Amino acid sequence: MTGRDGGANIGPIGDFDPVVILVRPQLAENIGTTARAMANGGLFHLRIVAPRDGWPQERAWYASSGADRILDAATVFETVDDAVADLHRIFATCPRPRHVVKPVMTARGAAAELRVASNRGLRTGILFGPERAGLDNEDMARADTLVRYPLNPKFMSLNLAQAVLIMAYEWFLTEDMTPPRELMTNETHVATKGEMDNFMSHLIRDLDETNFLRNEQKRPGMVRNLRHFFTRGEVTEQELRTLHGVVSELSSARRNRS
Repeated sequence: MTGRDGGANIGPIGDFDPVVILVRPQLAENIGTTARAMANGGLFHLRIVAPRDGWPQERAWYASSGADRILDAATVFETVDDAVADLHRIFATCPRPRHVVKPVMTARGAAAELRVASNRGLRTGILFGPERAGLDNEDMARADTLVRYPLNPKFMSLNLAQAVLIMAYEWFLTEDMTPPRELMTNETHVATKGEMDNFMSHLIRDLDETNFLRNEQKRPGMVRNLRHFFTRGEVTEQELRTLHGVVSELSSARRNRS
């Protein structure tokens, strides 16, 4: 039963990636959007405990935006105990304070712990509670660690897929090597210091010809300020060629007027 002819070609990435366990989910659409969130973060294994409206539900596939294979492979259990029986470590999301004595971690901290456990060959799972009330104390008693997201204390409401997406995203980041900042240069490149010096020589030569740098006392500082301006960011070779053209055209126009 699929909404998109099989959906995206996705599958498990690692042998011991965490299992997402939805406890008593209420709406098929929320299960579908949860699968979509899992696919975003590279998670694949989905277990569903006592879904209110039974399983499978066609609306889940339509809501998954192509994460069909996660839903196709999902397994259903009657109880939380059954769903976690083969796992070694269990984390449980807990948005509200509870009278429970357990370690509490942020999503980032929990993701790091999950990665360590995965690398050790341990099978792990993350419990997510029903949309309306979340996990109850009996559910959390099955968990080793609670996970609480640091959100705006005046508005901490998340839907089920959002809660799963935060954990999936933090899990994905634990091994993602994308640099936090990069410059998109397309077909050009960041200018070398030699290319920058060549442009500065061109600019200063033309400024001298226009007598812009005529004040000998201020000239060194003005030149330094110009150099600081053009080296403050990562100027590309293409941008320097454009600036060369601008300076040349301004100089040509001045000579023509003269």
